Amino acid sequence: MTNRQTGRLPGALPALHPLGPDALTAPFWDAARQHRLVAARCDDCGRFRHPPAAYCPNCNHQSVTWTQLSGDATIYTFTIARHPVIPELVGHTPYVIAAVEPVDAPDLKLITNIVTDDPDTLRIGQPVRVAFDDLDDETTIPRFVPA
Repeated sequence: MTNRQTGRLPGALPALHPLGPDALTAPFWDAARQHRLVAARCDDCGRFRHPPAAYCPNCNHQSVTWTQLSGDATIYTFTIARHPVIPELVGHTPYVIAAVEPVDAPDLKLITNIVTDDPDTLRIGQPVRVAFDDLDDETTIPRFVPA
């Protein structure tokens, strides 16, 4: 689904700020560059947490295992932005901001962009799947598309 020449996902939003990993998020971004979707899972209670945090909000433990997810999810909630609120988004409306629930991590909600030509057909509970948007050689953003 990505453009073979640029690696960009057709219809995806532009990058609006410099993205860069920190010590907590580097494994997520490294996996995204490899077109893998991962999430931090607490080694003590098993709860997923994203964005990753130093301590588990459930049990307060620190250690995590980065777990690969299938990339299949359902729409938990979403909104359609029809008016550009900043100049960089002129020409990119409408766009969809959503929380999706991975099928293999139901306690996790990922905030994302759903890329579609027809946002009015989206529904809560609808299946979606990850699609990787290669912004450049260093940055890939996992976005979602209708399944």
